[in-house]
Amino acid sequence: MEIFLLILFGLLGGILGGMGMGGGTLLIPLLTIFAKISQIESQAINLIAFIPMAIIALIIHTKNKLVNFKVSIPLVITGVIFSVLGSMLANSLNALTLKVLFGIFLVALGLFQIGSLFFFKKDEKQ
Repeated sequence: MEIFLLILFGLLGGILGGMGMGGGTLLIPLLTIFAKISQIESQAINLIAFIPMAIIALIIHTKNKLVNFKVSIPLVITGVIFSVLGSMLANSLNALTLKVLFGIFLVALGLFQIGSLFFFKKDEKQ
């Protein structure tokens, strides 16, 4: 049963990751809640799973001319630098604190997404 759950979680995370929505937002809670894997271990698994998913998605989005490298390069450089700091911070926190902070992040992200429907309306064609 456990392998079936892991395959299902990979499928769901892969679909969201391929769409550019961050599969880890879903994968980490699935691993911690249903597979009973610790928060820090779930985050590490997510990072390993993210690498091949991101490469494939990037190839497809680049092929479809959806990647703006002028915008992407500064984001990548900054992201790489601060990922080191984030990793060090995550390793210095206990599991409960990390889980609470991740939960707060997910709630804030959800509220922002709901709020953006009303406050940041875009052209319907986009």
